[in-house]
Amino acid sequence: MATKTLHDLFLNELRDIYNAEKQLTRALPKMASAATNPELKQGFEHHLEQTKGQVERLDTVFESLDAPSRGQTCEAMEGLLAEAHELTELGLEPDALDAALIAAAQKVEHYEIATYGTICTWAKAMKHEKALNLLLETLAEEKETDETLTKLAKTAVNTAAAQHAHAA
Repeated sequence: MATKTLHDLFLNELRDIYNAEKQLTRALPKMASAATNPELKQGFEHHLEQTKGQVERLDTVFESLDAPSRGQTCEAMEGLLAEAHELTELGLEPDALDAALIAAAQKVEHYEIATYGTICTWAKAMKHEKALNLLLETLAEEKETDETLTKLAKTAVNTAAAQHAHAA
């Protein structure tokens, strides 16, 4: 068996995040449907469109590396999305459910930010400029989504959920 290189590891992580993004395109409509806050629902719908673009961007990254565009099962994303689904089954009142959905979405975003940050660093080290530029674009979108979720949690959702907690 040949010794694996950083390039092999890079391709492995690209395949992992490719599958993660595809899983997310199936989960985001469910999260949007479960959300009761209109801004949160709209945010999930917007991120779905972004995620579809991120999958296309990853296709271009694979192309730039002359590698097949395919995924391998991302167990981390499977776990994060399973947790998100479990939260929707807890029977939470609507504002608490929205708070739970934001928390679940931020776990997903933080996983994606960590992964994209790592593969951007590797792409830069290996001088994969085209891949790097595409991956940096996605990293910026993931960070922006996380910031949007934080703002929504702080300015509306958590406050509303906390009011119900004190009333109970």
